[in-house]
Amino acid sequence: MTYNAPIEDMIFVLEELCGLKDIAELPGLEEATPDMVAAILEEAGKFASQVLSPLNAVGDIKGLGFDKGEVTTPDGWKSAYDQLVEMGWNSPTADGEHGGMGLPAVVNACIQEMFQGANAAFQLCPMLTQGAIEAVEGFASPALKETYLPKLVSGEWTGTMNLTEPQAGSDLAAIRSKAVPQGDHYLISGQKIYITHGEHDMTENIIHLVLARLPDAPAGVKGISLFVVPKFLITEDGSLGERNDMRCVSIEHKLGIHASPTCTLAFGDNGGAVGYLVGEPNVGLQYMFAMMNNARLNVGLQGVGIAEHATQHATHYAMERKQGGTPEDSGVATIIGHPDVRRMLGLMKSRTEAARILAYRAARSLDYSQRSVDANEKARHQRRVDLLIPVVKGWSTELSVQTASLGIQVHGGMGYVEETGAAQYLRDARITTIYEGTTGIQALDLIGRKILRDRGKAALEIVRDMRATALVLADQQGSSADWPALSGVVSGSAELIENVTNWILEQNGHEPQAVATDVLELFGIALGAWAMGDAALSAGRHIEGRSGTAYHDAKMKTVKFYMANVVPHANALSMIITGAAPSILNLKASDFGTAA
Repeated sequence: MTYNAPIEDMIFVLEELCGLKDIAELPGLEEATPDMVAAILEEAGKFASQVLSPLNAVGDIKGLGFDKGEVTTPDGWKSAYDQLVEMGWNSPTADGEHGGMGLPAVVNACIQEMFQGANAAFQLCPMLTQGAIEAVEGFASPALKETYLPKLVSGEWTGTMNLTEPQAGSDLAAIRSKAVPQGDHYLISGQKIYITHGEHDMTENIIHLVLARLPDAPAGVKGISLFVVPKFLITEDGSLGERNDMRCVSIEHKLGIHASPTCTLAFGDNGGAVGYLVGEPNVGLQYMFAMMNNARLNVGLQGVGIAEHATQHATHYAMERKQGGTPEDSGVATIIGHPDVRRMLGLMKSRTEAARILAYRAARSLDYSQRSVDANEKARHQRRVDLLIPVVKGWSTELSVQTASLGIQVHGGMGYVEETGAAQYLRDARITTIYEGTTGIQALDLIGRKILRDRGKAALEIVRDMRATALVLADQQGSSADWPALSGVVSGSAELIENVTNWILEQNGHEPQAVATDVLELFGIALGAWAMGDAALSAGRHIEGRSGTAYHDAKMKTVKFYMANVVPHANALSMIITGAAPSILNLKASDFGTAA
């Protein structure tokens, strides 16, 4: 099924729940007016549905070619990439000084969701290039910026992240790749694995950002530096020179995203790959986190996009498939009339829409954290970005897997065969909970580097905002919703977050780590209730003011569904969080009975 960008919902969230008009008053974003943004999103939606979506199944079925270190992408891939570059979609937020579109991060969130939803395997390449642009723009020397930024921003070259090694997965302290000084550059040697789009045929050059150790580097993460390592060296006049001492050894055969090359790269087989230090020595991990935060937010949006596509696919099928009688029709009727099918579709739709709001609000805070002229506002939004990114990444991707699985269930037996296309969403979504930090790592980040680091300050700031929404809901008049009930759900959700935050702050042992993923899920569901409460306020104003449309009526029903069918799970999670840790920590390796 062709993906259709949910532009009406995106614009509703941007304008009414993220304050697009106020964002357009931030320095450098003055041209991002609602009319301009709507036109941009309309064009992005066309590109997603007309160019990227038709290639999604093609890439899944045909996969990649690999011969003697060279990767070939499926038919149509390079043409689509050339169109993306020509239209400027490669770097929507990059500074106009370097050829970017200069759009707000919150508008880019819409574009990323569309393109990821239409074709996740394809969009991973531009997504990682955006991260490379941010790292080079933020930390590289003027000379490196001059050499690499213009062509990364234009899309003539693409970028990658090179972190993982065979012995160093999530534990980056175990990195062994070396960087030896050699005049004005360094010689890089070592092996990197799971490098997304580390080799491909869509552009003439690929710029790798590589973590490696200097000879005198201290042990652990404090001894890691970041280097720019181009596939082809750049001559003094800016043209491409000889191939660097690096090669693609293999590509992985994966469960999903078949058209996204996941590469093993070998550096320095013949003396050392030429690399250039980014920023200061031994602080490369800090620089790489600029890319990782970008990537984590965008992977969260990838989860939202895949969930949206899976929901559209399942809804379309349910509206056409005739099977048995329903409460409304005793004869043969379409299966959307069956209550359990509506339950599944309601879960798919409501959680996706809640996750969309939350992800866009994280991107909104990113805009304020980068551009606000008010120091206090800037710092507050940075705290919020830091808090929300692990939730957006972890919760949105987990629900994309659940949503895709429900989509297969809606199809019944037809969902389990590849011809209907429903299975691809599940296979593609499954990796989103793993790369750029697993859900468990996001959860540990949430409780450790976020809640414990600032003693719950950012979390309790959001609690105050949630309670403010609850108060406004309680004051509403009109019959479009049971306003006191909605207020109670949002207020209760705020209390859950406050109680869990305080519980984490009171612990001295490993109990929070044992239930960290439950904490993350609770945060996602409860913050989703806040998001949906604000959505109800906006939809209700339209309905009560007689400017409401079928969209606003459907939004209100979706909010009610979320509050009744999704939020109660947060109450159960609260009980697990405060009571289950001892039973987890009590399990020992020997208790699982596996043979040595």
